[in-house]
Formats: sequence, C-alpha cells, structure tokens
Amino acid sequence: MSRLSLKRGAVAEQRACALAEASGLTIRARNYRTKLGEIDIIAEDKRTIVFIEVRLRRRGKFGSAGESITVNKQRRIIRAAQWFLQREPVDPAQDCRFDAMCLNDDDDSIEWIKNAFSDGTGW
Repeated sequence: MSRLSLKRGAVAEQRACALAEASGLTIRARNYRTKLGEIDIIAEDKRTIVFIEVRLRRRGKFGSAGESITVNKQRRIIRAAQWFLQREPVDPAQDCRFDAMCLNDDDDSIEWIKNAFSDGTGW
C-alpha cells in the first residue's frame, strides 16, 4: 500500500471517529489488531459496543465502499471482536453491533450503516 493510500485511510478513520464521537459514542480503540483480524474502530455508549469497519472509495468503478466488505472480511472482524470481548473489560449487559462507515472521497460524504452485518448469534 502506498504512503498516499495509508494517509488517505488514516484521514478517513479520523473522520469516522469524529462522526462517532459527535453521535455520542466513546472511542475505546482504533486499529485493534489480533492474529485473527483487525477492527478499525471500537466505540461504545452505555448500552452498546460498536465495532466499526471504515471503507474509503474514490469512485464507484469497482463498486461502493460498502460492497467491498466481503464475507471473509466480515468473518475476520467478527473473530477479532470475539477476541476483544474475551480479553477486555466490558459490561456483560452491553449489546454488540457491527457497523460500516463508508466514505466517498469524491464528494466527502459518509454513509453510516448500522448493523451492517452480524455474527449470527443474535448480538
């Protein structure tokens, strides 16, 4: 990945964090890495832990940003979330949710897809 791509990705994640915080979420972690996968943003409020995948696309030529979150990518995020929940202090009463923040670099828009996917256990 080029330096420019890394910089654009970091800016996109910063914008996503700002939107999450403006919406009342507290950021717990960014770029949470495990051997099983990575989660771009982990945020929470009193009731919910939110695992957020950030996607940035410049043009729709290869599909939307949301469409780029493949089933395999979802599985890696879910595994990383399970790892996080087993190792970090969390309130067992909190629900969990997997969101996607899809940024369009052409018009600076952000589409926040809440409950973009699930682990199938009814979280």
